[in-house]
Amino acid sequence: MKVGVAGLGKMGAAIASRLIEAGHQVTVWNRSADKTEPLVKEGAVAAATPADLARASEAIVTILTDADAIDAVFHGPAGLLSGDVTGKLFMEMSTVRPETEIALAGKVRARGAAFVECPVGGTTGPARQGKLIGLAGATEDDFQRAKPILDQLCRRVEHCGDVGAGASMKLAINLPLMIYWQALGEALAISRHLGFDHARMMDLLADTSGGNNAIKNRGPALAKMLGGDLSAAVTFNLDDGRKDLRTMLTEAKARDVELPLIERTLACFDEASQAGWGQRDGSSQAVYWSQRKK
Repeated sequence: MKVGVAGLGKMGAAIASRLIEAGHQVTVWNRSADKTEPLVKEGAVAAATPADLARASEAIVTILTDADAIDAVFHGPAGLLSGDVTGKLFMEMSTVRPETEIALAGKVRARGAAFVECPVGGTTGPARQGKLIGLAGATEDDFQRAKPILDQLCRRVEHCGDVGAGASMKLAINLPLMIYWQALGEALAISRHLGFDHARMMDLLADTSGGNNAIKNRGPALAKMLGGDLSAAVTFNLDDGRKDLRTMLTEAKARDVELPLIERTLACFDEASQAGWGQRDGSSQAVYWSQRKK
């Protein structure tokens, strides 16, 4: 199938690589054109504009930073919707508020195209292996049309409801993870006087009821960071986590819900970012807090 991918951050690039491996004819576009080069070497074709990408593709995957980026890529002068997109399938995977996806779906459908939102849970490793968790919002017909591609990207695809439901569920699954990194940092802070070997500590915590999949996957990298090696691969940076935390709070306010733990967690992430940790992996929040001095 001819599939386009617009937005080649770490996740977008991993998704594009997976689609190439799955045998699709992949066209890629990114605002910074240099990010297309590694994918061209893998067999993708680089598009000069989003409009060119849409023209070359039957299905278009977008995974973008925020609502402003979505607006620019879809509705700009050479945006995805600037040409004839009748009959095409759009699969939008950004982490944004439900209202953003609902509004976009209306505009895409008005142009005669199908729309599925499917933000994903997981990082670059699972994305590259086709083992993400897909959280889809769509009509049943559009979901079934997108499912063969989503099944190649995800180990589990959950149809959460109509458009907007996927975005709500993505915020829900990210919420405890963001709190967890802060909680882990606090746990490490109150036990650092014990002088445990870092790898031993990660292994022990991962084997308790307070462990989760995140520490099981990131434990070895965290142990290295705790030992002073801060060169660990970044799968989802701390500043992106701050963006998601702010999105959760905005959505909660709109739904008249209080999120006191997220409010405090955002303040802690903000502090780490201001200290220069923003471009490190989101899990490094635990390392920053464990070593923080009052």
